[in-house]
Amino acid sequence: MKFLSLTSKAVSTGIDYVNDVISRTAAWLVVAMVVVTFGIVVMRYLFNIGSIQAQESVIYMHAIVFMLAAASTLKQDGHVRVDIFYSKMSVRKKALVNFFGNLFLLIPVCIFILWNSWEYVLNAWNIKEGSREAGGLPWVYLLKTVMIFFAVMLILQGISEMLKSLKSFFSPEKSTPADTDTVNSSTNNDTGV
Repeated sequence: MKFLSLTSKAVSTGIDYVNDVISRTAAWLVVAMVVVTFGIVVMRYLFNIGSIQAQESVIYMHAIVFMLAAASTLKQDGHVRVDIFYSKMSVRKKALVNFFGNLFLLIPVCIFILWNSWEYVLNAWNIKEGSREAGGLPWVYLLKTVMIFFAVMLILQGISEMLKSLKSFFSPEKSTPADTDTVNSSTNNDTGV
């Protein structure tokens, strides 16, 4: 039992670490979006110059930030939750809700996204799909590939959250605050941010 506990903690910690690194790296795109958007505005209004590629790059960065940060947001329990009963539940009941929510809602939806986007992404790669706009970015196929990463990262983070929920359920008194952050943080985050 101790080996299983250590293994699940190592798996969960590893998944959390990878998703944190990816989301922190993607977060730098927010800075790039601000700089590029500022450049677009300056070019447009001061020099009367427009750039389709610059405008599309902001759209690409925006999409990448949201898709690659979704798993880390799940880890931090930052997604919107309709909290009618959850805040009044015990740690064990919250752990059950989180476990079954991940098992029956999150993971099936992510598998559905993977299933439906796989051929869509492959077709984009086969034709090296580019922008429909003249002078646009030629990398639409790369942007579409992020949908696969989005679903895989959410599945992995869902598994990590399920492992943490199991630990909270079977040993709520032995769980450290770091282990139960996901289970307890929604009571501190009723705004759903």
